[in-house]
Amino acid sequence: MTIFDDSTAAEVSGSIKWFDPTRGFGFILSDEGGPDILLHANVLRNFGQGSVSDRARIRVLVQPTARGYQAVKVLEIEPVENEGAPPISDLADTPPAMLAALPFLPARVKWFDKSKGFGFANLFGKPGDVFLHCEVLRHCGLSDLAVGEAVALRVVEGRRGLMAAQIAPWEKVSC
Repeated sequence: MTIFDDSTAAEVSGSIKWFDPTRGFGFILSDEGGPDILLHANVLRNFGQGSVSDRARIRVLVQPTARGYQAVKVLEIEPVENEGAPPISDLADTPPAMLAALPFLPARVKWFDKSKGFGFANLFGKPGDVFLHCEVLRHCGLSDLAVGEAVALRVVEGRRGLMAAQIAPWEKVSC
């Protein structure tokens, strides 16, 4: 557990320059300019996420360290603006209000391969797989998923079976 002094932490808004969950860190570009801000995977996990997509908006508490500035607490993450377009063509005919009305269902990631651009999850207590597309993931502000990770899905019937229309970290929707 990291202990930090709130009196020396400054609130900073910016965007994700890049984040690599495999390496366990990434960097934030402050809206005010200046040097990059280190974002460690543990700080992101404390917020309830294991990854974050490049260019996502973020608000954090930052402290200076001997090696530069480091985020010590994530306050808010907003996905990359998508100008109202659906993340994939399979969702083009589904009105956004209809998607928002769907319940988030608990699921576990069966596997996800970022280089292939897709993966699958299993809904708790239900048979079959739910297709996870990397663009839906990015659209929801995430960049990667780990095997066994708990997630919340809004699921629709796609052309080839069940597919996730929205993906969120389980901690976000279970609170």
